[in-house]
Amino acid sequence: MMTEKQTATEKIITDVMADPSPAKSMGDPGITPLSPSHTQTDTDQVQSQLSFVVVVAIDFGTTSSGYAYAFTKEPECIHTMRRWEGGDPGVSNQKTPTTILLTPDRKFHSFGYAARDFYHDLDPSESKQWLYLEKFKMKLHTTANLSIDTDLHAANGKRVKALDIFAYALAFFKEQALKELSDQTGSEFDNNDVRWVITVPAIWKMPAKQFMREAAYKSGLVSHENPEQLIIALEPEAASIYCRKLRLHQMVDLGTQSSQNGFNPPDNIGSGMTQGDRYVVVDCGGGTVDLTVHQIRLPEGHLKELYKASGGPYGSIGIDYEFEKLLCKIFGQDFIDQFKVKRPAAWVDLMIAFESRKRAAAPDRTNPLNINLPFSFIDYYKKFRGHSVEHALRKSNVDFVKWSSQGMLRMSPDAMNSLFKPTIDHIIQHLTELFEKPEVSDIKFLFLVGGFAESPLLQHAVQNMLQGRSRIIIPHDVGLTILKGAVLFGLDPSVIKVRRSPLTYGVGVLNRFVEGKHPQEKLLVKDGTRWCTDVFDTFIAADQSVALGEMVKRSYTPAKPSQQVIVIHVYCSEKESVGFISESGVRKCGTLRLDVSGTESTAPRREIQTLMQFGDTEIRAMAVDVSTGRTVKSSIDFLSH
Repeated sequence: MMTEKQTATEKIITDVMADPSPAKSMGDPGITPLSPSHTQTDTDQVQSQLSFVVVVAIDFGTTSSGYAYAFTKEPECIHTMRRWEGGDPGVSNQKTPTTILLTPDRKFHSFGYAARDFYHDLDPSESKQWLYLEKFKMKLHTTANLSIDTDLHAANGKRVKALDIFAYALAFFKEQALKELSDQTGSEFDNNDVRWVITVPAIWKMPAKQFMREAAYKSGLVSHENPEQLIIALEPEAASIYCRKLRLHQMVDLGTQSSQNGFNPPDNIGSGMTQGDRYVVVDCGGGTVDLTVHQIRLPEGHLKELYKASGGPYGSIGIDYEFEKLLCKIFGQDFIDQFKVKRPAAWVDLMIAFESRKRAAAPDRTNPLNINLPFSFIDYYKKFRGHSVEHALRKSNVDFVKWSSQGMLRMSPDAMNSLFKPTIDHIIQHLTELFEKPEVSDIKFLFLVGGFAESPLLQHAVQNMLQGRSRIIIPHDVGLTILKGAVLFGLDPSVIKVRRSPLTYGVGVLNRFVEGKHPQEKLLVKDGTRWCTDVFDTFIAADQSVALGEMVKRSYTPAKPSQQVIVIHVYCSEKESVGFISESGVRKCGTLRLDVSGTESTAPRREIQTLMQFGDTEIRAMAVDVSTGRTVKSSIDFLSH
């Protein structure tokens, strides 16, 4: 007897949408789309089978990084890493700069403050040989066709493989965390007992997320055989999970401008988070700004994403670039380019000096900000130009920057504020556009998180833009918000129940040609049957809601019985509805590989059923040979090779 499910499937197969297809053109050989359907599976059971003793989250930031952990037996107690050696004056936090130093023969030497200090103390002739890298995470966001072989440039201009650098950094954190856990527990801590979480910006595309995962495999953080041991968490999601648990004394409400003191009931978020509340998390980091819109569903406090993640490369390093542009304007681009390569350690010093002044910028500041120019800058400039730095400043038409008698660059507050302006304008423009979307109405809270959220200039601009429409909340330990939230996410990844797909994904298939509906140039006649080529079969549309554990099902048939591997190209687009893979804005973004060797069966027609999951932080695929019920080795790859 036929089950209802089967009859439904039969109906679909006879439909024009899904006929055995001799696929051609940009499509794939012998793909047969059968029954498109979404199924819901319960993910909670899957999660609970994995047993870890501790969750360690690594916040691998553009400018600073760190880790935090919690034992699964005491999930409420989140430990942030020990203090690092060699912190900066005027910059106190538990994170260390994302800087890495390799020896002249390209071996890992040190990370963070240690790398910076060692590099700084090298003789200039020596420092040219050493490879020093900072702010390299942005390369994963800005590289269009990211691959395993993508390069980075060290401060001395030499090229290194990005994958090696990311792997070295993760290996460093693994070693630090395991050392701390061993000291805590009094015995050698086993890496197999750790669930690792790595945070990435929500606006990152799949290739960058996959790159992070590959780096984790290379670093020995987790193995290929045990991919579930690593979870990729999205930075603003982590922040969101942490923020909804905030109590009054743990935050500053910009409306009342005071840290809430003990008069209010010690309830969650101003006793304010109620069923169905909508809030926006603005994660302002060093490299990117990420905006997410969430709705809370009580009693469990599950979260639902209301609009796809948006944002862009508008992090605080944009201010550093503006400062660099200002220096080029005063001293000449040719000199600055030369100085950076010839005196890389002194350039790093200059940027550190700028960093602490950058943190002193505020909307109501009236006194100037002084920036120490390293001696070698002054010295090298005189050699390069034949006149003094002081002369250059007098001659330049930059009004706001003067030379002080103590031998410093003196910037007026207006000059400093103008360096912030382009970056802050981008953020405000983005926020304004977000708040105009119909899905983003009625927002009760706006959480400002990430290191850049500490900037009074940014806070002021956000207040001006919102005009009291939402309460602006800044958690006290704003730089650690993501880290703590990532630990909570690792303890319970099913807390975010519904996400929005950032892109439209699908594959190219053949459909029966329908006169009047399909364009003539897509017609292909094969064995007397008229086919339409290049049809985009949508797996999921941009901004579509996807529940956690929801599967998109497709069935494919090998073109010939002897075929060992089915390779299917996956296409994506920013547009919500796509008709053909040849349309503008549609690009090939990944490959689905089904290894069907060893599953030969006597069935006249082999059907490989593929299940794809889009509701998680990474896209996953699994496949089954329908006639034998055996799992087929499947992988989905987004890195270009």
